[in-house]
Amino acid sequence: MNPRGPSPHERLITKLESIADLSAEAKAALSALPIRLRAFEENADIVRQGDRPRECGLVVEGFVCRYKLLGEGQRQIMSFHIPGDIPDLQSLHIKVMDHSLSALTPTQIAFIPHAAVNEVTRNNPEVASAFWRDTLIDAAVFREWLAGVGRRSAHQRIAHVICEVYVKLQSVGLADGESFQLPVTQAELADALGLSSVHVNRVLQDLRRVGLISYRGRFVVIGDWDGLQAAGDFDPGYLHLKDGALQWN
Repeated sequence: MNPRGPSPHERLITKLESIADLSAEAKAALSALPIRLRAFEENADIVRQGDRPRECGLVVEGFVCRYKLLGEGQRQIMSFHIPGDIPDLQSLHIKVMDHSLSALTPTQIAFIPHAAVNEVTRNNPEVASAFWRDTLIDAAVFREWLAGVGRRSAHQRIAHVICEVYVKLQSVGLADGESFQLPVTQAELADALGLSSVHVNRVLQDLRRVGLISYRGRFVVIGDWDGLQAAGDFDPGYLHLKDGALQWN
């Protein structure tokens, strides 16, 4: 973890400002939220299905997935989360977790007590509206993923998720031009998209061969953004970002 990076409160404010307008008063209220920092190793569960959490977890550093384990031990990943996200915000009102959250990389989580979140939303309707909008966008992402797994081809699914992660990172200043970190293994992409690891590998090679993406160390580099969007049937509208949240290169 980089101690000189943005603070947990800055991460949260940057994320919420990508989807909603925040006044100085709202940002001050968010900056005053109490937090408890905890580091998680790669593949460690942050919260498990059946837990009754009393805190929400804000991703400060790292990469997180939401998943369910099926009866035979198979895993279905249902979303990826980046710094600034609070993927278990719904635990404020749904007391028993019906899925799990896992760190896909070494990850730092800022835990915020439910009591503090409830208090700030009671006292600041603007913050409450931003959190409500965030949960609605989560639901929009679920709908998009369901449509993808149900109807899109393997090439479309993989190109689509690459576009989604890039747009989310770019909207909060975590993409470097056309390059960004996608610290997800081929097995994890397979678990997210209902494919085999072999099929994922073949599609990634195809995307590289036609120049839509390339790799620079641990970074994915987009070679043809318009082409990648077309290949993935991707329209960022479902992410409901504020006008100006994205600065296309």
